[in-house]
Amino acid sequence: VSLRQRMAFLHGELGEPWPEVSDAALLERAGEWLGVELDRARRRADLERIDAGAALGRLLPWASGDAVRFDALAPERIEVPSGSRVRVDYGGAQPVLAVKLQEMFGQQESPRVADGRVPVLVHLLSPAGHPAAVTADLASFWRDGYRSVRAELRGRYPKHPWPEDPSTAEPTRYTTARSKRDRS
Repeated sequence: VSLRQRMAFLHGELGEPWPEVSDAALLERAGEWLGVELDRARRRADLERIDAGAALGRLLPWASGDAVRFDALAPERIEVPSGSRVRVDYGGAQPVLAVKLQEMFGQQESPRVADGRVPVLVHLLSPAGHPAAVTADLASFWRDGYRSVRAELRGRYPKHPWPEDPSTAEPTRYTTARSKRDRS
């Protein structure tokens, strides 16, 4: 699913040479990307063993050389300031990165994909993984929206860091106590 969503995203944003991967387009080009597997299939069990991801990869623009940039243009995961590699969801109108708020401390700009053309919509999560805020502009959120989120969540999650200035704070995956212990 992820490969197809990433391919659809690039086709929608950049057009050619990135292929259309709608159901209709895939059916129309089935021989091109599934031909080898379909030729070998003798039983239903053979069809169930087909690796659709590997087959879809045949549609990437290898001839033009653009396919080598696929992971850079539409990365499956983005490394956040805490060091975690968080999966990007390409299923909606805009790519989404759902990450705990404390892991984004220190990041001034929102991540971008497609050669920097498309900002990633960042879903900032509470320490429990619940949505706390949504932004495509981290700098603006740290400046204008963070204060109210901090006020609301600091009492609920007192073991986690809630700095006055998150744009310069140390990012972390851990509670305040664990972060201090790991640093010493």
